[in-house]
Amino acid sequence: MIDFIGDIHGHADKLSELLENLGYATKNGVYCHPTRKVLFIGDFIDRGPQIRRTLEIVRPMVEFGNAIAIMGNHEYNALCFHREEHEGGHLRKHLIINIIQHFETLKQFQNRQDEYEDYLEWFKTLPLYYEAADFRAVHACWDVDHIDYLRAILKHDRLTEKVLHESVKMGTKLFQIFDETLKGKEVFMPKGLYFRDKDSNVRNELRIKWWKDPSNLSYHEMSVLPIENLPDTIIDKSLTGHVRPYSPDERPVFFGHYWLTGTPHLLRENVCCLDFSVAKHGFLTAYRFDGEKELSNDKFVFV
Repeated sequence: MIDFIGDIHGHADKLSELLENLGYATKNGVYCHPTRKVLFIGDFIDRGPQIRRTLEIVRPMVEFGNAIAIMGNHEYNALCFHREEHEGGHLRKHLIINIIQHFETLKQFQNRQDEYEDYLEWFKTLPLYYEAADFRAVHACWDVDHIDYLRAILKHDRLTEKVLHESVKMGTKLFQIFDETLKGKEVFMPKGLYFRDKDSNVRNELRIKWWKDPSNLSYHEMSVLPIENLPDTIIDKSLTGHVRPYSPDERPVFFGHYWLTGTPHLLRENVCCLDFSVAKHGFLTAYRFDGEKELSNDKFVFV
């Protein structure tokens, strides 16, 4: 009896409204439910107007056993942005694009450095994935081989300082695993094609539907988001060799990250994305899970 909640991005008022619609109420200042708990899919920070308040809701729920929270790419990025490299500088470079991404969080913690650093240490305790007998949860992509590799090197599915420092080294297996687990799988678009993402950054790599078998599918069919002018050309197999489809027979998998639009809906009967763009005037979305093997669109709750 788990209520999965997608990317919040600092929209605490929406989170409170959603929790109350789900039947949660505050007890001693902490949201709880008599029979259920929440599993937060990550991305609590950045973009929104109430980042501190969001963390003030989520963290106590986790610490009192009323919720589980896993790490999103924004929490991981924040850790890397603030962790210093052994050779100088930071694990995540302080480029303009990175500063802008973190700007709202930094501004809302102005003159609260100790408080923010305490939250950063809490981020480090968040598992990168969660697996139970009847479901799986990850921020962006469940690749069985990646999860097995992480399970072998992490401590209780959580980051260590050594792994954090190793994970930013481009070109390594660990970099690829972190990148795809927290951000999803991508392929290069055909030469000369590009698009602008939600932040107007130019992109020539396409986020793909990692749960699908890419054999004989086009760029248009494999793109997570609808993008104009994508060709119906079949994607070359050399570009999709890293894709291990998520079988329809596997237990349900829940994730966020992808900025979907429209009314919340399933991607498949065992594939559920919970990011419907609350930070871009969309919906903060939950799925009420009761152990079913086949998910249903009727079990979405959103505000």
